[in-house]
Amino acid sequence: MRILVTGGAGFIGSHYVRSLLDGRYATGPVEVTVLDRLSYAGDRDNLPARHERLRFHQGDVRDLPLLAELLPGHDAVVHFAAESHVDRSVASAATFVSSNVLGTQTLLEAVLRAGVPRVVHVSTDEVYGSIAEGSWTEEWPLLPNSPYAASKAGSDLVARSYWVTHGLDVSITRCTNNYGPYQHPEKLIPRFVTNLLEGRRVPVYGDGRNVREWLHVDDHCRAIHLVLTEGRAGEVYNVGSGCELTNLALTERILGLCGADRSSIEYVTDRKGHDLRYSLDDTKIRQQLGFVPQVDFDSGLAETVAWYRDHPGWWKEARRRADADPAG
Repeated sequence: MRILVTGGAGFIGSHYVRSLLDGRYATGPVEVTVLDRLSYAGDRDNLPARHERLRFHQGDVRDLPLLAELLPGHDAVVHFAAESHVDRSVASAATFVSSNVLGTQTLLEAVLRAGVPRVVHVSTDEVYGSIAEGSWTEEWPLLPNSPYAASKAGSDLVARSYWVTHGLDVSITRCTNNYGPYQHPEKLIPRFVTNLLEGRRVPVYGDGRNVREWLHVDDHCRAIHLVLTEGRAGEVYNVGSGCELTNLALTERILGLCGADRSSIEYVTDRKGHDLRYSLDDTKIRQQLGFVPQVDFDSGLAETVAWYRDHPGWWKEARRRADADPAG
C-alpha cells in the first residue's frame, strides 16, 4: 500500500507517519510519501530521516504540477496539511483561506486527475462553532466563529463537493483538541508546559471557563486510519474522547505536574470570538468502526509533560522558527 500524507512533518501528521512505518496498523508494509511545506510548524526532524519506506518532498498542496508528479501510483491520500492556529488566523485570515480552502481544492483536483482511489480529509470540531450543552453530531450545521474554523469548514465543503460531483471516495474526520509529544509550543498544553519549565507564567484567556475536549494524538491517528481503511465515501466521522475540561481545570493539572501553583497563572484579555464550549457526539465512529480511545487523559498528560521536560532543544528550536516566521 502506498499512502501520500500531506502535512506529514507536523504534529499529528508526523505521528501518523511514524505509526505507519512502525507497523502499528494492521495493513502490512506501507510505503509513505510525505508532502510538507515546512513552514514554522513543520519539522523534518519529526520524521525518521533514512527510513527505507519513506519519501519526503518539500512542497505546497497548492502546487498542482508538483501534485501531478507525486500522486500517480498511490493508493490513498491522508490530508493533514493546514494552517491551524486560531490566534494567527485572526491576524492573517487570507493565509488560512488560501492554504486550507484553495489547498484542499487543488489537492482533490490532482487526486481526481491522477486516479488515486481513496482520500481522508482531516478536519476539526471547530467547524461547528460553540455549543452550550449537549454534543454535536455529524449532521450539525457548520457555524464557524474564527477565520481558521471558517477555512476548515470551507475545505470540508470542497471535499464533499468532490464526492457528490465527481464521485471521489473521500471521507472527512472532525476531531477534538489533540495533545501529545511534538506538538508545537504555540498550542495550549505545550505552551503552558514550556513556559512553566522556564519559570514563566501561563496566559489564561478570560476567566478560564472555556471548555474543550481532549484526545491523545495516538488515539486520533488510530481513528484516522480506521476511517481510511473502513470508512465510507462521503461520510463525516466525529472523533472525540468524552474528556471535557475547562481551560482553568486543565491549567491546574499542568501546574501540578510542573510543580507550580496558581500564582503562575496570568489572566489575559480574551480572544476575539472565543468559542465557549466544544463537545462531540462520536457515536458513529464508535458503533460503525469500533473506535475506542485507549490513552487515559491523566497518564497521557503526565507523559506529555515529561516529554517536553526531556526535549528542551526541540521546543526551543520550534519557538525560534515561529518567531522568525510570524506570518506562518
